[in-house]
Amino acid sequence: MLFKQQALLRQKLFVLGSLAIGSLLYLVARVGSLDRLQPLCPIDSRFGPRGQDEIPLRALQFKRGLLHEFRKGNATKEQIRLHNLVQQLPKAIIIGVRKGGTRALLEMLNLHPAVVKASQEIHFFDNDENYAKGIEWYRKKMPFSYPHQITIEKSPAYFITEEVPERIYKMNSSIKLLIIVREPTTRAISDYTQVLEGKERKNKTYYKFEKLAIDPNTCEVNTKYKAVRTSIYTKHLERWLKYFPIEQFHIVDGDRLITEPLPELQLVEKFLNLPPRISQYNLYFNATRGFYCLRFNIVFNKCLAGSKGRIHPEVDTSVITKLRKFFHPFNQKFYQITGRTFNWP
Repeated sequence: MLFKQQALLRQKLFVLGSLAIGSLLYLVARVGSLDRLQPLCPIDSRFGPRGQDEIPLRALQFKRGLLHEFRKGNATKEQIRLHNLVQQLPKAIIIGVRKGGTRALLEMLNLHPAVVKASQEIHFFDNDENYAKGIEWYRKKMPFSYPHQITIEKSPAYFITEEVPERIYKMNSSIKLLIIVREPTTRAISDYTQVLEGKERKNKTYYKFEKLAIDPNTCEVNTKYKAVRTSIYTKHLERWLKYFPIEQFHIVDGDRLITEPLPELQLVEKFLNLPPRISQYNLYFNATRGFYCLRFNIVFNKCLAGSKGRIHPEVDTSVITKLRKFFHPFNQKFYQITGRTFNWP
């Protein structure tokens, strides 16, 4: 009997010893593998001395979680101080154009770990009432970010509002300016479609696009129609060039951003002096929606709002032809000024 008890005890000790050794070996191997992991998304040296410019793994998690809480106003001053968060004036602004893809561009750039976006259009420089509140009011509208990150906002009305170039110049004469454009006639119809949808939601009637775009008295293009005026890109850009050199602008192809976004985003990364971090992994085509959606990580995906990608109404082909003929000389001048050519009719 005693012999059986001793044998059973030795057997239990052997099993416990094996488990302990196995656990110890697993921990050693795990620590070794963690040591070999590379820092996630390091930012290159142009953001500051080595060691201060890298985004730690926890910082990237905060960007999608904790920073969201801070934007909602749920953080204390002590939490903000401990995490070294600040509200910075933007170092780049998407200034236009309306219905060119400004929201898509902003959301896609937010994939980059060094970019933090303002969630809403601020309308600081184009709104006299907001502008009168001062630059500190504007700064407090910016999201919390880490000092090495770039804050970007977008307000497409900036591009066509006369006072804006001078106002932005007074804030920061070296700021980087992003303009996203689409084929001018397509953009004008998209502009009309958005307004039409708003009218329909309120059960209001609205003119057909042809009646607005063409002057009934002259049968020529109606340049008083805002959707047409906005698409004369070169006229607006010339006003900006009175304050900023062309090198401070980057023109994004809004049509290509829809069909092939990655090359366009890589050009923007280069323009903003950001290390390349956005990859094809971050972009996947949603066949149901008909355009690309965003993948931040293995669990967090995002598609643009359902209001994006509206179906345009049918427009008389003779009106489309007339508009394209009208825009053609302005397009040629736009190509010449910007140094970028598009396959527009």
